[in-house]
Amino acid sequence: MIAVVFSGSRFADWRLADKGKIVTGFRTMGINPYLHDERFILQLLNKNNTLINYAEQIKRIYFFGAGSSSRERKDKIAAVFNQFFKHARVSVDHDVNASARSTFGDEKGLIGILGSGANAAYFNGKKTADNNFGLGYILADEGSANWIGRMLLKSFLSETMPEDLRERFVARYPLDRKIILDKVYNQANPALFLTSFADFVMENHKHRFIKKLIHKGFKLYIETYLLPLTKQYPGLPVNFTGSVAAGYEEWLREIAGQYGIAISTVVREPIHNLLKYYLNKN
Repeated sequence: MIAVVFSGSRFADWRLADKGKIVTGFRTMGINPYLHDERFILQLLNKNNTLINYAEQIKRIYFFGAGSSSRERKDKIAAVFNQFFKHARVSVDHDVNASARSTFGDEKGLIGILGSGANAAYFNGKKTADNNFGLGYILADEGSANWIGRMLLKSFLSETMPEDLRERFVARYPLDRKIILDKVYNQANPALFLTSFADFVMENHKHRFIKKLIHKGFKLYIETYLLPLTKQYPGLPVNFTGSVAAGYEEWLREIAGQYGIAISTVVREPIHNLLKYYLNKN
């Protein structure tokens, strides 16, 4: 039996398969070695009855996650998984490689991620090339769910949010300046708080203010991430993964076209294609 896991900061999607057939699929909290320590990750695994029931049968695990970029963080995940899945060989890699593999297979291309966070990279058919884009939710992530959430909160606190949208926001969320600043600056995992407004944004995406905000995020993303890659690696196809890319695909394609960039494939959840890929390898 194999397990394929694709984890963002909010959620982790799991698929278990045996003899070429899916056994089960489910979602847990996200597993991010940058945000979570070994104890937290082990407790999360031990709380899931499905994982407990299949732990002894799983022989190979392919884990891809946000924050799993450095050797130290990969080793943190591998150590916990080896402790829980005692008979499994564990492979840990970054979510950018998962996104590339899920859309390109073994072919070359440029991969973009717009989900909870944002990233982009050149994929040579085996792995993505190192770059300086993955700076996290404080310094980067333009156009992502947490960037959009951050800009939404800023407009709320600075009272630049249109009154009609502000009324909807206040009716939906029991938040004030003190609570927001505490969650952002004092409490654990502020990135999760910032992405928690994704549903509100989608529900109000036709509002002129929200639409303008998302368009601004996409333009910043393209100018910061994609344009340098298209100049460095001209002529390659461009694929995207992530909830924001898929949720606002029409806008993303339109704005990318303004920069002369044609987007080939957009996939919301890489887990499905990842499972197909590794089923063919086992």
